[in-house]
Amino acid sequence: MNFYALFAQLLALATALILAPLLTGWINQCRAWMQNRSAPPLLQTYYTLNKLFHKDAMLAHNASSLFRAAPYVNFSCMALASAIVPTLSTELIFSPAADAIALVGLFALARVFIALAGMDVGTAFGSLGSRREMLIGFLAEPALLLIFFTTSLISQSTSLSTIVAALAHRDFVIYPSLAFAGVAFTMVSLAENARIPIDNPTTHLELTMVHEAMILEYSGRHLALIEWAASLKMFAYSCLGLALFFPFGISEAADPASLAAAGAFLIVKLLIGGFLLALIETVNAKMRVFRAPEFLGTAFLLAVLAMLVHLLLETGK
Repeated sequence: MNFYALFAQLLALATALILAPLLTGWINQCRAWMQNRSAPPLLQTYYTLNKLFHKDAMLAHNASSLFRAAPYVNFSCMALASAIVPTLSTELIFSPAADAIALVGLFALARVFIALAGMDVGTAFGSLGSRREMLIGFLAEPALLLIFFTTSLISQSTSLSTIVAALAHRDFVIYPSLAFAGVAFTMVSLAENARIPIDNPTTHLELTMVHEAMILEYSGRHLALIEWAASLKMFAYSCLGLALFFPFGISEAADPASLAAAGAFLIVKLLIGGFLLALIETVNAKMRVFRAPEFLGTAFLLAVLAMLVHLLLETGK
């Protein structure tokens, strides 16, 4: 076993677990500044998680074992997804298994469990949120797969490490298809992470909730794991977008010096990405849930266009 590859893999996982709540706090701060509000502390997400982990978990009398297991499954899926995305290096222990299609499957598995948990105790809002979540997932996953297929056609592989290595470390080539794929990925990422314009992560109106409606019955450590998993999902999507469309700074080696430089690049890119996400959420309003299919249908069409542009114009580069 390659010691450096193992070290890079463990470092990638630790980076995701530590930086994911920090990224959420940075986005919340930027949103508050842009909306002329007092910004919460940068470490507010850590404080919230610490408070929830120290509280008792209250469960409904009719909650099944699936309701209890869903937070752990959700957190495990998001942690594994964050670990297989090449954030610092492409030389990882999980690289042979880091397939783009498997990554979509991890996101889908987490969605299914949290949606089933939302319906498990039989509350009206939990069932409403679960139905909306599955609708969004049903529309977002095909678009995400087509985005991966476009990058796979460029690199001739579905392995995330191979895709990133092909885009970052080969001769410089301009791929117009990646522009369409990048816009589609941004739209899918907003929908998958319950961000404006599809959902509002800070809403208190039950009828407009999607993600929050499914977790109203959770408390204590269960709610902490779900909130941490949501931050991990945001981190995974952010790093995935950076790896596919802005791969500079990701190292091919796994030595400490290369990983330190890649970590510095990653932090800078996440700061810029978090600011841009907050800007998108500030200048847009939440759309009606009935318009979500139009939004994600546009993302799907852009992903199809990206693949067609590659097949028709870029083949042979």
